[in-house]
Parts: sequence; structure tokens; C-alpha cells
Amino acid sequence: MSAFVSRGLRRFAAVASLGASLGLTLGASLGVAVPAQASPIMSATFAPLGQPTSVPFGWADFCRRYAGECDGGPLPSLDINLTTKSIKEIERINKWVNEHIQPVSDMEHWGVVDQWDYPTDGKGDCEDFALLKRKLLIDEGFPRQALLMTIVKDGHAEGHAILTVKTNAGEFVLDNLRAEIRPWDRTGYRFVKRQSQNEQNVWLQIGDPTPAPDYVSR
Repeated sequence: MSAFVSRGLRRFAAVASLGASLGLTLGASLGVAVPAQASPIMSATFAPLGQPTSVPFGWADFCRRYAGECDGGPLPSLDINLTTKSIKEIERINKWVNEHIQPVSDMEHWGVVDQWDYPTDGKGDCEDFALLKRKLLIDEGFPRQALLMTIVKDGHAEGHAILTVKTNAGEFVLDNLRAEIRPWDRTGYRFVKRQSQNEQNVWLQIGDPTPAPDYVSR
């Protein structure tokens, strides 16, 4: 991660008392092993993935500015072990980000149509919420390859960004527009594309190919 991002996130965390507010205690071992006796407390299906597709401009620009966040070669497939403890931590981070980040459009925030960034000033739109949730979950020991930036179309056919959490019990969505965590196929969204689990800079179609939105908002 670049020094700029690290400083920005430290400032944000310090001002918001991030660690204390979240009460984070998760260890690095969570999400790695899947014990035979584990009984998932939630269940979902897995999204049907297609061929590699175009990388969102916002992600490419984010990686250009924060190269350290996008470095790294291929990764092994690794799902989160969904237990009472892990889902509690995921819900806690999802809730905290949704409640503490002020939703503003990129045009209001940056004067541009679409810009992906960390909401270090406490403001952001959908992809910024998702990026921060991803960052915090990775910092708490959840595997990067199970936390996938995802592009969907909402009920108005507008582009929207969410975070897909891939677990041994299926795939769930963290969404700035909803407080609860939902299975991916119970959101009402039309799923377009998401990061590959094995290579974060490769994006894959989801289901039947559909035209990608020009940008994401809300």
C-alpha cells in the first residue's frame, strides 16, 4: 500500500476511533481452515461465472494511484469459513461502515463522474464503501481472494458497486444501501461482473453477458 493511503487510513481510523468502535478481535486464522464439524449459520448459492471481461475504469484508476493495493500475482482459491464468529465480525464491519460513512456522489465529492477511493474524509459512494469494507476485512485476517469487488445493475438499470463475500456456505453481499447481509441471488440486482478470486486484476462476467454500466453511483 502506498504511504499516502496508509497515512489517510490512519488519520481516518484515529479520528473515528475505528478499532475501538468496531471492537475488532479477529485473528489471522479466520477464513483459512474449514473444520469438518463447522455448521454454517447462513447459506447461499454460488454465482455462475463466465469469461474474463473488461476491468472497470474506476478499479484501473484506483490501482494506478494506489499500486500497492493491486500488486500481487495469482492467488489460490480460498473461501471464508462461515461461523458464528466470522459472520459476527463481517456484520460488525458492514454495519460500522454503513453508519459512519456519509453517502455522496463522486460528482459532489471529487467533481468527476466516477472515482474509486477510500473514504478517508468520511464521505464516499457505493464503491468507496465497498473498498473500505474490503480493506478492513483483509486487515482483520479474512482472505483477500474471498472479498470481491462486484458491479451490478439496480432496479433502475443504474450501475452500483457492492462487495461479494465468498464463503464455504455460498456467496453474500455487503451493500451500502442495505443494513443486512444478503445472499447474492436475493438482492434483486442484475449481476454484471466481479474480480476473479485468483487474480484481483482480472474481472469475470457473472451469468449471461450483459452490457456493463458506464459508471457506478449511489
